[in-house]
Amino acid sequence: MNKLSLVLTIFFCQFLLWPAHLHADENTNLFSDSVKTYKVYILDIKEEIAPPILRSVQKAFKAATDTAADLILIHMNTYGGMLESADSIRTIILQSKVPVWVFIDNNAASAGALISIACDSIFMRPGGSIGAATVVNQTGEALPDKYQSYMRSMMRSTAEAKGRDPKIAEGMVDPRISIPGVSDSGQVITFTTSEAIEHKFCEGSAESLAEVLELAGIENHKMVRHELTASDRIIGLLISPIISGILIMIIVGGIYFELQTPGIGFPIAASIFAALLYFAPLYIEGLAANWEIIIFIVGVILIAVEVFAIPGFGVAGISGITLVVVGLALSMVGNMDFEMGHFPVGELVSALSIVFIATFASLILSFYISRKIFTTTVFGELALATIQDKTKGYTSATKSYQMMMGREGIARSVLRPAGKIEIDDEVYDATAEAGFIEKGSHIKVVNYINAQLFVRKI
Repeated sequence: MNKLSLVLTIFFCQFLLWPAHLHADENTNLFSDSVKTYKVYILDIKEEIAPPILRSVQKAFKAATDTAADLILIHMNTYGGMLESADSIRTIILQSKVPVWVFIDNNAASAGALISIACDSIFMRPGGSIGAATVVNQTGEALPDKYQSYMRSMMRSTAEAKGRDPKIAEGMVDPRISIPGVSDSGQVITFTTSEAIEHKFCEGSAESLAEVLELAGIENHKMVRHELTASDRIIGLLISPIISGILIMIIVGGIYFELQTPGIGFPIAASIFAALLYFAPLYIEGLAANWEIIIFIVGVILIAVEVFAIPGFGVAGISGITLVVVGLALSMVGNMDFEMGHFPVGELVSALSIVFIATFASLILSFYISRKIFTTTVFGELALATIQDKTKGYTSATKSYQMMMGREGIARSVLRPAGKIEIDDEVYDATAEAGFIEKGSHIKVVNYINAQLFVRKI
């Protein structure tokens, strides 16, 4: 009876303590079930952090949630990119209901470090690195401290949210921060794999995604890799900064040539097509709002009114140019809906830079092409290359034009540089010798070349 009582007592105690041990194991390892097959959703981030990557992350996280994935595993290798896109990706990760891990396959620098620290677990390939998150411009120079302060705050708060040392995360941005045993003042923090493990910025070292899961104790799993559709790739390409800049050049160049040579049609057609390619993907992605597109259209209309209806260049022209630039730039920025509490200054500055650079380059190229296109023999098949020399018997059908040298009259239309003039109640085609001539100005015929009168304002 004594032995039987002892056995029953031990069994009863184990029965009472068993649920507590099970609960502790579940808290230690979320994937402790060795029988279940876990669905792991794989997302690649292996290029510059920019709007196309943000778009891919948004679609991947939605797909992972909709398909009830057990884990999102980011396969990362990036040197960084745009802070605005990285901040948006960080927010998506922090708000994700599905656990998010990252496998750093060599590099997670700058914006990549911010995204990695936002993940629940970090794994790195031997020889990999994470850190160097100082905010720099396109030439690699550090931006003013107000940008660094914002980045320090994001890195610090992200590290705190994931139980990592916020001081170390802040030291990845600011070289002035000195942490004994980690870094000396004057150098931003960049960890190797072993250093990241030592300072709890990495959960383990692995050679592959499969080894990451094995290291975490996930025996049974099914990997589902996020794949972009053809339309996703096209939209991602069109909203990239480089392609956006090229489209802006075509838009501006088309408007310029159409205003220089009214009635041709092809330049404005190219400009309209480029505008569709520019605004359509931004509108689909929710970046360009209706009012931003309307601003651009109103700007173009004002420029046309200034050129064709109002002499000189004044309020309408300047307002039109301003609205065109603002419309193009704001369309690249996330839709603010006039809520100015969180104004994306950095994102707007980046968008304005792209617009200004592309516009300036387009105008310079347009000036060059307009001067060279009709003075080269490359387009010989499109233009008459033979000179109709008077010594060979060629004469003008209207000799009266030759007799108008030195005659005076008025401009019947704006000459930009071609237009209409009136001399002795007769209307003639003419070209301004230099610059533009406003409608109603007094003019004088100064030359006659190839059946074309050239006039000067007097």
